[in-house]
Amino acid sequence: MAERTVRRQARGLKRMAEILDAAELVIAEVGYPDMTTNQVAARAGMSPGSLYQFFRNKEEILDGLVSRYTDDRQEFWAARLAEVTPDVPLEVLVGQLVDESVRFKSRSPAYWSLLYGSATGDRFAAASQRLHDDIAGQIAGMLRRLRPGLSEHRALLMGTMVLSMVKAVMPMITTESPERSAELVDELKHMLVCYLN
Repeated sequence: MAERTVRRQARGLKRMAEILDAAELVIAEVGYPDMTTNQVAARAGMSPGSLYQFFRNKEEILDGLVSRYTDDRQEFWAARLAEVTPDVPLEVLVGQLVDESVRFKSRSPAYWSLLYGSATGDRFAAASQRLHDDIAGQIAGMLRRLRPGLSEHRALLMGTMVLSMVKAVMPMITTESPERSAELVDELKHMLVCYLN
């Protein structure tokens, strides 16, 4: 009985993930305001009735996506930034972190429009701010490991600035031609290295 319950729960979690994957693709194509649960159900290969067993409406789907994004990014950056040691050259470190941000944006096309777009209104501003505060704190911890004399206040201010720079430039990187995007990525890396130096 317990084994059947575990299998059923695993199938349910898998279906929820498939629905969220489908929703992300629909949002990337048509935007959140025009997304419908019927479109998501069709993309997930299920009936609308089956979808409603997991998410009652598009707002619940959006809640699920925001939770997925914030949990994933918090876990990723906490693990990645905790690995940084003083022997890693700043240029290499910045390059790796910027490249990962660009890769994540490419893998998760609806991420920026959901967390930073106006389509979702202020409802998710708090989730976005919590995510940024957490990542800025992780960057601050990394900076203090690299420069032990750096004050906690200064490190947090610098972490906030680094994150804000990446956030400001990322939409440009992902909407330009590949050549222009590459130039912008290089310029972002250069700007961050100069700032952190």
